[in-house]
Amino acid sequence: MIGRLKRRAEFLQVAAANRKWVAPGLILQVRRQPEPPATRTEAAAEPAAAEATRPETSQAETIRVGFTASRKVGNAVRRNRARRRLRAVAEQVLPAHAERGHDFVLIARAATVDRAFDALIGDLIAGLKRLKLYHAATAGAAA
Repeated sequence: MIGRLKRRAEFLQVAAANRKWVAPGLILQVRRQPEPPATRTEAAAEPAAAEATRPETSQAETIRVGFTASRKVGNAVRRNRARRRLRAVAEQVLPAHAERGHDFVLIARAATVDRAFDALIGDLIAGLKRLKLYHAATAGAAA
């Protein structure tokens, strides 16, 4: 499951983790998602039956991703195109190959718009491998 990073504070937290990979087509920043603090009052307030009906997806099983492009990329048309291309690359690569429980920020570079799509996919996969967050796709996840 892929979620989205939308608030500026979330982007800043990922940047503060200081884990990044710079490639010609994109910059990949990564942060491990923090575990939500389980308070004693919440645990006492929930009956066991409600816990059994809770969805199976925990925060540790999700991937959240955010996209950004600065004015260095170009005018608004080029920035939007760069973000759309990064979104397409992330949708293709992250669900099948990224380790769960992490936040990713994909930052567009000036070459993102003109770079071949296969090269952008290669840049993202290389970044995941370099940051040790890559795993080979299984038969069920390749669909």
